[in-house]
Amino acid sequence: MKRTIQDISYLEGTEELARFAKALGHPTRIKILNYLENQSCCYTGDLMEMLPLAQSTISQHLKELKNAGLIQGEVSPPKIKYCIHKENWAKAKELFEAFFQKTCGKNIV
Repeated sequence: MKRTIQDISYLEGTEELARFAKALGHPTRIKILNYLENQSCCYTGDLMEMLPLAQSTISQHLKELKNAGLIQGEVSPPKIKYCIHKENWAKAKELFEAFFQKTCGKNIV
């Protein structure tokens, strides 16, 4: 089977939605976001008290959330303060709502 390399065109927001979905694809990240949504901000140490995980594991999850744009970090040595990125959080909610409204009522197999 011969394939050609072509760019695939997506609807506006599709790649951004996929980036947010990938970041939300782990239960620990969802737990972190739930925690941050109820706090003005927190440090990694705060999350270590809440989650029975190594600091390096928590840091990796924070990195994924930050790379997706769902959280932001402010460096105040030797710590980093994390909080929800409000604009991107609102954008993610909007994109997910639009996605589910489009697919609601359709037969998805």
